[in-house]
Amino acid sequence: MKIWFLLVSVLILASNGWSQQGNFVLENEAAPKIKLNKRVDQIILDGVLDEQTWKQAKKNDSFTQYFPTDSILAHGDTEIYMSYDDETFYIAAKCYTPSNDFSVQSLKRDYGFGGNDNISFMFDTYNDMTNAFLFGMNPYGARREALISNGGKNRDAFDSSWDNKWNGESKRYDDHWICELAIPLSSIRYKNGTNQWRFNSYRNDSQTNEISCFINIPRENILMNLNFMAELEMEEPLKEPSQSVSVIPYLTAGTIRDFEDVTATGYELSYNAGGDAKIGVSSSLNLDLTLNPDFSQVEVDQQVNNLGRFEIVLPEKRQFFLENADLFNGFGLGRARPFFSRRIGISIDTVTENNIQNTIYGGARLSGKINEKLRVGLLNMQTAAQRENDLPSFNYTVAAAEQRVFDRSNIGFLFVNKQAFNTEDFGGTFDNYNRVAGIEYRLNSKNNFWTGKASHIQALSPSQEDMKYSSFAQLEYNQRRYRVEFASLVVGEGYDAQVGFVPRKDILLLSPEIDYRIFPKSDKIGQMTFSLDARWFYKLGKDGSAIITDFGHEETNLEFDWNVSFSNNHRFNLGIDYEDLILLDDFDPSLIQDDDIFLAAGTTHKNLLFQLRYETDRRKRFFFRITPTAGQFFGGSRMGLRGQLSYRFQPYGSFSLEYSYSHIDIGDNFQKANLWLVGPRVDITFSRKLFWTTFIQYNNRLDNLNINSRFQWRFAPVSDFFLVYTDNYNTEVYTNVTSRNRAIVAKLTYWLNL
Repeated sequence: MKIWFLLVSVLILASNGWSQQGNFVLENEAAPKIKLNKRVDQIILDGVLDEQTWKQAKKNDSFTQYFPTDSILAHGDTEIYMSYDDETFYIAAKCYTPSNDFSVQSLKRDYGFGGNDNISFMFDTYNDMTNAFLFGMNPYGARREALISNGGKNRDAFDSSWDNKWNGESKRYDDHWICELAIPLSSIRYKNGTNQWRFNSYRNDSQTNEISCFINIPRENILMNLNFMAELEMEEPLKEPSQSVSVIPYLTAGTIRDFEDVTATGYELSYNAGGDAKIGVSSSLNLDLTLNPDFSQVEVDQQVNNLGRFEIVLPEKRQFFLENADLFNGFGLGRARPFFSRRIGISIDTVTENNIQNTIYGGARLSGKINEKLRVGLLNMQTAAQRENDLPSFNYTVAAAEQRVFDRSNIGFLFVNKQAFNTEDFGGTFDNYNRVAGIEYRLNSKNNFWTGKASHIQALSPSQEDMKYSSFAQLEYNQRRYRVEFASLVVGEGYDAQVGFVPRKDILLLSPEIDYRIFPKSDKIGQMTFSLDARWFYKLGKDGSAIITDFGHEETNLEFDWNVSFSNNHRFNLGIDYEDLILLDDFDPSLIQDDDIFLAAGTTHKNLLFQLRYETDRRKRFFFRITPTAGQFFGGSRMGLRGQLSYRFQPYGSFSLEYSYSHIDIGDNFQKANLWLVGPRVDITFSRKLFWTTFIQYNNRLDNLNINSRFQWRFAPVSDFFLVYTDNYNTEVYTNVTSRNRAIVAKLTYWLNL
């Protein structure tokens, strides 16, 4: 505990001491102040800036390059204009280009940034450099929105699954394009009475082959880093929006059949109803309610062949869990999360490995800002019993708080409770309750160089194991040429976080990392990065293992990467991964052997894998990524090929094919494994309101062919009609492919402001 106290103390001192240096850096790159006036006439969203409001608004231009360099003005400049009234925030952009030959993936909402001409606008409405709202458009008027958390320090801080109600329009011209956005103040959160926000904008221009931004962002930082923003100063303070209650009811009807159930005689009809409500308790605090939620329209997860020994994590896509998700999910790190929202209301189909819905009766979530420095969240949900898995109904309660300290750092508190209800008729294969509670300090220095975390999470459960806690410390220093990081993690055997993601227990992990960047003075290469990541795992000896009975070394991982970003947006990577480990359990690395064929616990192994990856320019109509791998694998060999092919018939859609092939030859009496995972996908956007997506996944390890086809009609803002078809086939015998299950569901949702 003395070591953890010392690490926390160092982080806190760093927040004070190092931030003093940051004042010097920020003074040399002072952010401009943008003054906004209230609108003076009605704004028509048509991509024509002829309103008096726009003529009087200040022009904000002089964008600078981010890629391929970050030290010159953009070749294609951008002009931004902003205004507001008591209900709506307005923003317009005039984006200059050499011609009208624009590149877009489709007309679908939430397009990807890299493959489109588009512009994004970020608003830090609390001035805390921690959270922001992002809105974007492309030249064809397609929209996207996202939430940014954790200061925008890494790509995990960007969540494009968030959806909300706003309007916008674009218009294309010979040498530029214009977009106009109207964002209801009720769709975002801010401090009532404030007249200051922070702002930045970044743009992808396919014709000049550059990414540019309003406030210059050095290349060692990612584009959504909230440290680099201008200050918006509004003519009058913002008032609390009058429209503060929204109701989103839904209706579903469908039919389903399980062909593998011999008792089923035909298709079963099903009907359902429920909905959500959003209540603005204040301009900065929101209450979300849900009753009998249905997530049938959520996009199916992409399958992977996990060749490792531990569970992998898949992203949360359900709307109810997304806003302020970082407040609940941000504790710990990927290898030991005390709370993971996908544990609520989702089960796994053991045959197809697809996620299936476990009924949620209802829930509530209160989240947002109490004051300028305090952010809180409270989540409560009740799920139905699962008699087929001998599980009763559970209640899930999560309470989180985040208090800002010093300039950009904060201290977080978390409590998670999983409580069983009406357990009398079940077999007792579960705990009546499972709880975790903890504290976490997060360092973000003012000069943007130092970041870090230190946390201690305690499990409160009926079990009697030792070390019922997880402790984590991490410190990172990021400069122009290099990034260095050191992290340590302790996960005790008794750390039972059933609503979290904890794939490994009884371990001590020590992990240093270093990145070294080179920015060649070359017209062809934009950046080269050399990375080295080392991980040493030690057993704590508290799990009763007969292999490592006391504290001892279990595993060493070394990863080396050489990444090259070319100026034409092509990318190359060389990766070398080395593992030296002791198996603590019997293990089948090929995934296909009979039950009596495995590598025995206690055996030692050294794996060495070489990987190449090359990908072309995503802005082009044809794109491909190819990744061959080869190396030593558990005493045998492993070879593979994975990648993606994509063709865009803009602006109406695209066809893509993702593939993964692994050949594993362990030798001895192990059967050779040839693992195929093939996923063709068709995305068609008939218009900005009509979308059709079909995703097919063939997995020969599971002998399963999955088809998921979804039609969406957005007949009003954030109001949709969905028609979803799913089908699974048993492909064990190619000459006799049989159906496993089939379903078709229609769903209608409508967003109603009260």
